[in-house]
Amino acid sequence: MTNEKTAAVVLAAGLGTRMKSDRPKALHPLAGRPMVAHLLSEIERLSPDRVVVVVGPGMDDVAATVAPWPTVVQTERLGTGHAVLPAREGLAGFDGDVLIMFADTPLLRAETMRRMVAARRAEPNRGLAVLGFRAADPGAYGRLILEPDGSVRSIVEARDASPDELAIDLCNSGLMCVSGRHLFGLLDRIGNANAKGEYYLTDIVALARADGLACAMVEGDEAELLGINCRADLAKAEAAVQTRLRAAAMDGGATLTDPDSVFLSWDTRLGRDVTVGPNVVFGPGVVVGDRAEIRSFCHLEGASVAEGAQIGPFARLRPEARVGPKARIGNFVEVKKSDIEAGAKVNHLSYIGDARIGREANVGAGTITCNYDGFLKHHTDIGAGVFIGSNTALVAPVAVGDGAMIGAGSVVTRDVKSDALAVTRAKQQELGGFAADFRDRKAAEKAARKKG
Repeated sequence: MTNEKTAAVVLAAGLGTRMKSDRPKALHPLAGRPMVAHLLSEIERLSPDRVVVVVGPGMDDVAATVAPWPTVVQTERLGTGHAVLPAREGLAGFDGDVLIMFADTPLLRAETMRRMVAARRAEPNRGLAVLGFRAADPGAYGRLILEPDGSVRSIVEARDASPDELAIDLCNSGLMCVSGRHLFGLLDRIGNANAKGEYYLTDIVALARADGLACAMVEGDEAELLGINCRADLAKAEAAVQTRLRAAAMDGGATLTDPDSVFLSWDTRLGRDVTVGPNVVFGPGVVVGDRAEIRSFCHLEGASVAEGAQIGPFARLRPEARVGPKARIGNFVEVKKSDIEAGAKVNHLSYIGDARIGREANVGAGTITCNYDGFLKHHTDIGAGVFIGSNTALVAPVAVGDGAMIGAGSVVTRDVKSDALAVTRAKQQELGGFAADFRDRKAAEKAARKKG
């Protein structure tokens, strides 16, 4: 920015009644994190001197989410102009520029905020700058009425607009940048003589002009200024965030073979030359190393995948799953809180939880680590180069030494020494001719029943 100071007031007291939810609107997630956190991360890119978040009574969860930024409480919800007033104490003595933002407008970019601040500072007598946009369907949006020089003359609510004013497609986003020297003096003079009896933030435009202060207009993009008021709006915002994240992933060197079907989290990190197949979901906290492949229909959350590893298709990596270099996790395999070391393979129909699978170990189809005894979780340790036969149950706590082999169908309850073979299945028996005799008896019974 410049040497001048910048602050932000984030209005986050909304209950989200139209969301039909017990969760405060500001905490509804986009790409795995609350919408207010998306907005704050963009504000933080400005290196603001102060940030104050306005919350409603009892919104301790919102306060915890926005920490370490301070919060103030709006005890009554009497309109947008009233909502900014509780920030007075947090901005005491501040005379820089104050950005007034809404937590339910989470797609706003730092670059747009910078343009707002720059417009406010461009002329000495500019008291504020408002953010407008061209709407495809202006509908109920307030309209920005401009002077010939491009400054804002007034903001007219749609219900109060004349037919000519309704024909204007330049709409008010509600977001603005106000000089801290004038902000609270203007807010204190807002009245509530309107149909709703509320204090409208937009009224400061007329008050500022009456004081001889100009109001600049900055034009933004409609998609960036989407306000979230209902679940349908939330879905639109999620789609917009996903589009941004997918583009960033591909710009960073990852291949998404069907981008529209891949869902990323805000913190997903994909390395160079990573390939992601269709219908993959990344929850929060996933890191994928260079040249790894995530095949179709996988779900990853809180997991790390090292370079050259291969995951899926149809695999699930749960929190604290760590897959080493060139390791392979195959179809219908679930891994939770486990280390799959370099070159190890768990290729089919297995559950690996609270375990270590050593380097170059091979875990056969249908293998499970029995990590839970109904009360506590226990660890399974599989050494390097171990071969686990299909349909094996490893009852933790248990360890299998390096190079050992486990016969298919075994239930392993004791430690196995290195290079040993452990087999626990029952001895096979054979009764000659039994199958033929059985078929003959059952065929006779069936015929007898039909006769009746």
